[in-house]
Amino acid sequence: MRNLTRHLYFWVLLAIVAGGTVGYARPEWGVALKPLGDGFIALVKMLISPIIFCTVVLGIAGAGDMKKVGRVGGKALLYFEVVSTFALVIGLIVGNVIRPGAGFDADPATLDAGAVASYAKVAASQSSVDFLLHVIPRTFFDAFTGSGDLLQVLFVAVLFGYAMTHMGKEGNIVHQVIATSSKVFFRMMNALMKLAPLGAGGAMAFTIGRYGLDALKPLALLMGSFYLTCLLFVLLVLGSIAAYTGFSIVRFILYIKEELLTVLGTSSSESALVPLMEKLERLGCSKSVVGLVVPSGYSFNLDGTNIYLTMSSLFVAQALNIDLTLRQELTILGVAMLTSKGASGVTGAGFITLAATLAVVPSIPVAGLALILGIDRFMSEARSLTNFVGNGVAAIVVSRWERELDVEALRRELSRG
Repeated sequence: MRNLTRHLYFWVLLAIVAGGTVGYARPEWGVALKPLGDGFIALVKMLISPIIFCTVVLGIAGAGDMKKVGRVGGKALLYFEVVSTFALVIGLIVGNVIRPGAGFDADPATLDAGAVASYAKVAASQSSVDFLLHVIPRTFFDAFTGSGDLLQVLFVAVLFGYAMTHMGKEGNIVHQVIATSSKVFFRMMNALMKLAPLGAGGAMAFTIGRYGLDALKPLALLMGSFYLTCLLFVLLVLGSIAAYTGFSIVRFILYIKEELLTVLGTSSSESALVPLMEKLERLGCSKSVVGLVVPSGYSFNLDGTNIYLTMSSLFVAQALNIDLTLRQELTILGVAMLTSKGASGVTGAGFITLAATLAVVPSIPVAGLALILGIDRFMSEARSLTNFVGNGVAAIVVSRWERELDVEALRRELSRG
């Protein structure tokens, strides 16, 4: 028992159970604990931008030349697109087979359009051109002090790393400063992660206290099929990729169990981004590959979000008794491939991208999102967990692809997990 209590995952799990109990028994207390979850995520996000900047810059410097950076980035994007397409197609297939919305018989006239108006407004403003221009921050420091968009940080870091590698010896001083700063930021993050039980417990107490378990009953089939689909995707699709690469997906999940529990409690995959990167390096992945693949994966490799987009779109259509043609379903799939790229690991982003996806199918009213608004928070946990595992697998695969994976270290570390 003493050895068990030394592990962070024990306290995170205990806090999640305690928070859920408080939220169920005393909903008003659970809602009042919301600042604990919000505060923890805010503390983590405070350090994510500088850590990602330092990691990407050092990764480019470690790569030695921009050709390798481009090669790694190209391989990562190719992998992201292939796996993301699998996730979207699986969501469509399961949605059509199980048909969780069939028999709901919702009346479009009774939908509360105002409840989703804010999400639809944000989604409507996200055109492809706006998305590309948003990648460019207004100033260098705005990438860190503005919206906290990781794509902006990545853009600035790649430019900075490129310039630094072409300075020769003059760039060594800057390299040393960034390397030292990176160690400081990582040390700060390790200290903050000790607060993970408080954050996870507070967030879970709020979720149960605010929405209640009763919110799950009418839409249990959608939630159950979504969770099952995410589980099958991780075990079968990612499991097959992992087996081909030379490791067990189950052992990998056990190895990152602490981080997964933190993600489960906070419903945000960003809350454990930095610890994941540290563990991937311990598994034998190249530091430069981890620094390039994981941060970019948080914008381009969102498997759980992809499954959610297609399944939820079909659910709304089925609940409103709208028969979609094959062309309309393929349109949803194609648009989801684009809209999902703007979603990050932050809670709520998936709902906005769903609104943007439905906007291209006029026959499905965006107001139909009100049907799943009450359980979106519960579904975000499965989204975040699937995204998190997917990005970890991606880093190992690309490292192996680049022949920069220490296979012995991978086997040794996973055997301890």
